[in-house]
Parts: sequence; C-alpha cells; structure tokens
Amino acid sequence: MVKLVVYFLMHVGIDITSIIYGRGVSFYTSNLVRALAQTKNIQLSLYGSNLRQRKILTKMASALSPSSSVVVQSYPPSVLAKLWQLGLNHIKKSLPQIDVFHSWDWLQPPDKNLPLVSTIHDLAILKYPAAAHPQVLKMQQRSWKILQDRQAEIITPSIATKKDVVDLLQIPTHRVHVIHEALPEENVTAAEKLTEGRAEQIKTRLQLNKPYLLFIGTSEPRKNLPRLIEAWQTLAADYELIIAGAAGWEDLSQFKRQKNLRFLGRVSAEELSVLYSEAEAFCYPSLDEGFGLPILEAFYYGVPVLTSNRSSMAEVAGNAALLVNPDSVDDIRRGLEQILGENKTEQQERLRKMILRLHLFSWKQAASETIKVYQAAINHHA
Repeated sequence: MVKLVVYFLMHVGIDITSIIYGRGVSFYTSNLVRALAQTKNIQLSLYGSNLRQRKILTKMASALSPSSSVVVQSYPPSVLAKLWQLGLNHIKKSLPQIDVFHSWDWLQPPDKNLPLVSTIHDLAILKYPAAAHPQVLKMQQRSWKILQDRQAEIITPSIATKKDVVDLLQIPTHRVHVIHEALPEENVTAAEKLTEGRAEQIKTRLQLNKPYLLFIGTSEPRKNLPRLIEAWQTLAADYELIIAGAAGWEDLSQFKRQKNLRFLGRVSAEELSVLYSEAEAFCYPSLDEGFGLPILEAFYYGVPVLTSNRSSMAEVAGNAALLVNPDSVDDIRRGLEQILGENKTEQQERLRKMILRLHLFSWKQAASETIKVYQAAINHHA
C-alpha cells in the first residue's frame, strides 16, 4: 500500500538553467516559475549552472521569483553532467530543504532518494536522429535512461508528446502527465510596452513595406521550410516570405538569393511583436512540434495561422487555424491561397476563434496541474 503524503507547505527545487537560451524551453521555465511563485503553500528554490553567465542567471532568477532562494553554480552544463554521472555535487547539498526536484530534461541530478519530476518538451531529436548532433543525442539518451530508472514523473506539453514518450521511451502512461503551456508573459510585456513611434522605427529598419507571410523558428529539418518556400512561389510576386529565428543546422543556402524571400535571423522581443502585428499570415507547417508556442503568439496578435494537421499543432490550434498536410506542397499552397482570400466576415470569425482558443491556455492552470505532479512524485517516492 502506497503511503499518501500531503504537504501543506511544499518545498520545490527547480532547474532554471535553460532560461538564458531564449528558446521555447526558456519561456516555459520562466513562465512556470512566475506562476508557481504566486501559488500558496509553495516555497521555491531555484537552481542553475552556467560558468559564463552565472551573474545573468542569478539576476534573472531573482527577478522571476524574488521570495525564492537561488543557487547558481559556476559549472557549464557539460561539466555538471560529468559530476552528476560520477555521483558528485548532490542537489540536496545545495538545496537541503526541498521535497521534490523539477529537472531540466537534459540533466538529471545524482540524488537517488529525491522525488524527481522532469518536463520532456519533445522527442524530435530521437525521431529525427540524422539531424541531431551525436553528442547532444547521447547526452539526452543518458538523461532519459535516468528518468526511466528513477521512475520519475514526466510532464509533456501535449498529448502528441506524451504518446511519443510512452512509445519511444517506454515510460508507463500513468507516469506521463499532459500539461499545456500558455502564451509567454514576455510576449504580452513586449506588446504592451511598444509605442507607436517605436513600432514605426522597427518597421522602417526591417523594411516592412510590402505584404508578407511570416515564419518564426530555428532553421532545422522538422520545420519543413523547403516545402513552405516551394508552396509560396506562386504568391511571391505579391507577398514576401519572411523567415525569422536563429540559424539552425539546415542548409537553406539555395534559397538565399530568391527575390522577396528574406532571412532575418534572431530578432528581439520588440521586433517579434512588430513582425507578428504586420504579417498577413503566420505559416507554421512543421513536421513535428512538442507544443508550438508560435501558434499562440500569432493568435495573440490576431494573425491568421496556417499550420500542420499533425503532432501537437492541431491539438493547440484547434479550429482557430487552417490545418494542412505538411508533406504536401500543393496542400500548403492551397492553404495559403485560402487564408489570404478570406473575406471580411470570414476574417472576423477566424479572429473570434483565435481569441477563444488563446484563453484556453493559462500559466496559472499549468502551475496548478504541475503541483499535482509534484505531489504524485512525493507520494510515489514515499
């Protein structure tokens, strides 16, 4: 019989190292921490490890949750991984008061007697190993093995990712919990602070003087950019295609000189706000996503969304986006033509659906559901 343990004050340790990287997992971590910090009966202890950005990480952690204790160690993740593999540098030595630890899915602490929770955002690296760096894949596989052996409770941001975790990692379904993400607070803050004058300056600097379609994301094979570019060709005379986001590991050099196709690289929060606001449509026909935060970002800015009818994207977008087969260039093209050809009544109806859909996702709800997973981990360990 499992002993039920209920904590009236739960001390939670959470690894926040990922917040410095400015990607989807970073926004997940920062927004979850903020929501947890506003929850009664939860005491947070924030843990991070980064040699070069230790001061930045400490400052960011204090801003996320001023009432929380913060421990940031001066190890790069690769060194910390070695220490933890050797059973050194236990979390409990740094955070002796915690009841449960929420790890970054890249690194797992050596504390075998500590209830463990980890969020696995997606398994794209396992599903598309040819596009993965061998060392990164090896590191992730080691981490997943520890989560399996420790019988950790796993959080996934979508039903689609839960299915992958159960099927590919052989983790029992009752230990995998779907908790949807929500619109990052960073997007709202950037939009609210942006003045009309500043927006005009950004429009001028980015040369947003022609109707355009927008893609946001890292250039990698699962983003399906070659098919999107091919589908856009028939519209190229009337619409630019702007691709913004960090340069990844997919070689798109054959498209670089194409007229009306622009690669902006990484953009600031202000620039992102303007890009969404001015776009005719947001195009996201990805092959696989753990959640797809850009879909909710586009909904927030009232931009029509074209996305895939598979993976988590259909789950997140619901009936508020136009869903297409991402394997079919013709289907993507037809989708673009349909969404750009909507009349005013159809546009208003789509906007209504986007607003309703956006309100289904809440960080407060995510924090509440996450606390239940912490309790499950504590109970299981007991």
